[in-house]
Amino acid sequence: MAELDLKEYDMEDLLLTAMKAEVDARGVYRTLAGRVHNAMLKDRLEFLAGEEEKHRVYFEAQFQKDFPAKKICLPAKGVVPLPEVKVESEDTPLSKVLEQAMEAELAAYDFYRGIAGLYADEATRNMIFYVASMEMGHYRLLAIERENAERFEVFEVSWPDVHVGP
Repeated sequence: MAELDLKEYDMEDLLLTAMKAEVDARGVYRTLAGRVHNAMLKDRLEFLAGEEEKHRVYFEAQFQKDFPAKKICLPAKGVVPLPEVKVESEDTPLSKVLEQAMEAELAAYDFYRGIAGLYADEATRNMIFYVASMEMGHYRLLAIERENAERFEVFEVSWPDVHVGP
């Protein structure tokens, strides 16, 4: 995957966009965790929500380091358009929601690699690359869960404590 060329953007806006993306992702995973009945999937979604919160905290700390005099005010939309995850109705198959989440995780991976490339400081650059690699891990975890969801959806299996729908 190619890094995004983000040189035309202001670093302040990029970090605010990163924080906004993490807040949105955390919200999606928490919402999904509250809607599924499969305890194992619920745990994975809650794990992902927690990971996204850690990323937000990291980007907030980086923002405060880079812009100590600025107040954090998250935008309604980030400067870099990132895919949104939408659950349009209760009937939306979980596999489709997870597929959207996978696209969002891939976009975050590319976005963070692009941000990392803008930092001259090696420690900061490496940390942001690390956060990017975690997003790729989220993508892979979601791919497994999407595959499982598709299997249940195809056969319309409904077992107590193993429901996978939102």
